[in-house]
Order: sequence, then structure tokens, then C-alpha cells
Amino acid sequence: AGLRLAQKIIVDCRFAQAGIKNPANFNPEALPAPLNQFYLQYFPALSADQQMLIFTARKPPNNMNPEPDENMYVSYWQNGSWSTPQPILEINSPDNEGTCSISADGRVLVFTACHGNGIVNYGRCDLYITYRNGDTWSAPENLGPSINSEAWESQPSLTADGRTLYFVSTRGGGYGKRDIWSSRKDENGQWMPATNLGPNINTDSDELSPFIHVNGRTLFFSSNGYPGFGGYDLYAAESVNRQWSLPKNLGYPINTCEDQVGLFITTDGRKGYYSVEKTEGGKYLSSLLQVFDLPEEVKPVVKSNYVKGYVYDAKTQEKLSAKIDLFDLKISSLETSVNSDTENGSYLIVLNQGSEYALQVLKQGYAFKSLSFNYTEEKDLEPLEINIALEPITAGTIFRLNNIFFAPLSFDLEDKSRTELDELVKFMNQNPEVRGEISGHTDDRGSDEYNMELSLNRAKSVYNYLIQAGVDPARLKYQGYGKNQPAAPNDSEENRALNRRIEFKIL
Repeated sequence: AGLRLAQKIIVDCRFAQAGIKNPANFNPEALPAPLNQFYLQYFPALSADQQMLIFTARKPPNNMNPEPDENMYVSYWQNGSWSTPQPILEINSPDNEGTCSISADGRVLVFTACHGNGIVNYGRCDLYITYRNGDTWSAPENLGPSINSEAWESQPSLTADGRTLYFVSTRGGGYGKRDIWSSRKDENGQWMPATNLGPNINTDSDELSPFIHVNGRTLFFSSNGYPGFGGYDLYAAESVNRQWSLPKNLGYPINTCEDQVGLFITTDGRKGYYSVEKTEGGKYLSSLLQVFDLPEEVKPVVKSNYVKGYVYDAKTQEKLSAKIDLFDLKISSLETSVNSDTENGSYLIVLNQGSEYALQVLKQGYAFKSLSFNYTEEKDLEPLEINIALEPITAGTIFRLNNIFFAPLSFDLEDKSRTELDELVKFMNQNPEVRGEISGHTDDRGSDEYNMELSLNRAKSVYNYLIQAGVDPARLKYQGYGKNQPAAPNDSEENRALNRRIEFKIL
């Protein structure tokens, strides 16, 4: 063991000597008051829109509390500054709660709790989950034996959709003392047995504080098992074809001879949050939350941003809880499925660069709604705010099917239309009283006769798909209108694209 330690020190010294010659552009700043008011604060986590910050705080020891407990606090970005941190009363107890992760929409929270006697748990420290509706968190639930063991589980990190969880465990079956593990939810929403991330990530030493970026592909973590600058350094690895790349040290001066743990990277990949600890004789003197601009060379490869807003009734303006599905049209895959908040109708969904997306909104008693996003180009993505008005099902209501695609001058449906068509089938099954007309429309190019025939055949293609999927033919009809009902003037390519469309009219 002594020889191995000596060899590790030599490797680290050589690595550090080389790394210090090429420092990254790095200027961390402490988060301003009223933050950083505690003796120690660490492990910051933010919602994807950076409007909510949750962190772990510890007060100094005193005669009453020689071993003070950890608790979680939340602060909100309001009017250009952070609000005074408030304890999360539904979660905090006389025992230790901390090291949490928030889903992208800020409505699912996984945290660590280390309970004494009298609390049902699997080990000394377990992972728990709680859900937020409006401003209230539900009673925490233990994540169960698929994730928790008799060993120590801590430092969770949720993917943006809340369906995969990364965490640290000291259980057997790993590669070192503390390893990073993960668990996914199955189709029924149950957590599957945790699996080790394997030797591309885990070493025979310690790996800590995993953070999976909202792009779902870039994993940041801390380790003392790779060549570094001493102590725990921060690393990043990319998931390529379901395999982790070899970790990359984030470099100097992000990493130093001190320990670096607990990193959070914003949705756009531009900023990092972490805590900086000062120690003396093995004791913590202080720990401050800091923010910094992420150097270009360590930004996530796949860029991300989000769309957020409210779902509401178009007639009454009442906020609604609706099912929102995001599909990747390139691979016809469901990327994210969420429900808007039951109290205030809010939703937030992350979009990654490199694909086309269909966002589809379903609520029984309301007309189907779909949006389309093309993020195939290489560019910085800006966040979008889109409030979604749902029309109550009434005769005469017309909605556009934004993700129906045909080859040019053809009535053959492209494969990427399937997700929209399947959601339309769900809409018809959810609302068995609905009868409707599928209508095809074109721009003004070509003869009237040609456009009438093309629009009719395109409407018929959609009709045939629905009938083959089991919708009663008596509930549907189809019609082609050619260029006779333009949605916009045919005076630009953008407007002509708007006019080439399929609509559904409730009869």
C-alpha cells in the first residue's frame, strides 16, 4: 500500500507540473448575500431555469449541539437577486438531511438522510424522494431496496426527466471503497436494481459527487483515483453509444491540491456552481457556495436548453395539469413525459441539440395540442417560454397537427410522423365521443386541380393510419381543400410552409 501511494504521489506531481503550465480561464465568485450566511454550505443544486437553488447547510457546533445536523435550504431568484434561504420544513429533521438533486422542472427532489433508530431505512444513510406541487413538498419516501442497501448511499444526481438516478455507495460488488452506481425507472415507474458504472468511471479508490448534466450524456464527478493535482479532483466523461469515455480532468485552477467536490453545471453549460472549503487540522473552517464561468474546453459537448411555461384553459384561463410528452422525431423515441403542476399548471422540459422534437399535450376533455422544435443545427440554444392554451372539446374547434410530415409533392407519410399519429389515436381513445374531419391544405404553387388532389390524398393517408390503428371509421371523415384556406399569405417560404398542413376539426 505504501509503494502504491508513493507511485500515485509521483504520478500526481508530474500531472500537476504539466497542468499548471496551461491554466484554464477561471474566476470563481462567492454567491452574494443573503446566501453564504451559514457556517458551512455545500452541494448546490439548481432547477434547469436557474430560478431555484437548494443546498445543504450546517451550523457551527455548540454546547447544545456538539455534532450539529445538516439541513436543506432553498432560495429563489426574484427581481434580480437570491431570496433569503428558507429551511425545507417538510424534509428537515433533528437528524442529517442533505446532498440533494432536483429534476429539471424543480418538482422532484432526491436527497440523502442519515437517520437514527425509529426510522425505516436500509442503512445508516439512505436516499429519499419527495415531490412538489405548487409550493408544498410531499412526505419523503425511501427509494427502496433497488437503490438503498445496508451500506452508505449518498450524493444523488437525477437526469432531467427524473427517470435515471446516479449516486455514491460503499456497497460490495464495486471497484473501490466508494463507487458511482445508477438505477433507471422501468415502464411502470419502478426503480430497477442499481448497477455499477464500471471501470471506465470507478477506480480502486473513491469516486464521489456524480452530476449528470441535463443533456443526459455528460457526467461530472470527483475522484482521488486518477492522475490529478492532489486530493479529490473534478472530472468529466461523455456517454457515447451507452459507453463512458475515459474521464477528463477539468484542469487547473478548477482543480488544485485541495479537495474539489459537489459540482453543478447549468443547463446551457456556461456556468458552474460548487463549494470551496477551507480546512485546518482536518476540521472545516468554512465552506462557501461559488459560481464561475465554465472554460470552453470543459463545457458539455451536447448543448441543451429548455422550454417552459403554463398549461391553461383557453376559455376560462384556469391553470391545468396535463400530460406533456416530448418525442425525438429522428429515432421516434419518447424522451420525456411529465405532467404540468396540479396547482399552477407550470411545466419545464429540456431540449438537446442535434434532433427534431415533437411536444404533445393531452388532457381528457380538451383538444389535442402539438408543438414542433428543430434543433438539428450547431448553435447555442436559447431558452423558450411558451404558455399552452388548451381548447375544450366543442364542435367547430380546429387544431393543427404540427408533426405530420410528407415527402415533397407526395402523400406518403414519413416515419417521423408516427409519434404524432399515435398520440392522435390516444386522443381519440381518451375521448370516445369525439368525431372529426381530417383536412389537407397546400400552398399556392401548382394548379388548383393538382393541389386539391394532393391535399385530399394527404388527408386520406392520415385517415387510413387512424383507421388501421383501430379508430372507428364512423367517427372520422377526410377532405382536401387545396390552397383555398391559407393560414397565412403565400408571400414567403415561411408562410408557404405554414399553409402546407394537416388539421383536425371537431364535428
